[in-house]
Amino acid sequence: MALGYKARRRWSLVILLIGLPLYIVVAVTIVNWLERPRFIVEVLVYLVLGFLWVLPFKFVFQGVGKADPDAEE
Repeated sequence: MALGYKARRRWSLVILLIGLPLYIVVAVTIVNWLERPRFIVEVLVYLVLGFLWVLPFKFVFQGVGKADPDAEE
């Protein structure tokens, strides 16, 4: 089931305004469970987690910044 342009725009806003802050809290919690590892390990964990959050939502964000393909000119 493909999402339309407007639905993808709405979902991208929901993901960025609600989902991303929640994911940041989870990422910080994971690093705290590691009991503050070395700086380089901490940076690597944040980089990996920062990349992983976008993978499931890649299809939602594709083409959102472009003009609506269904709109009349």
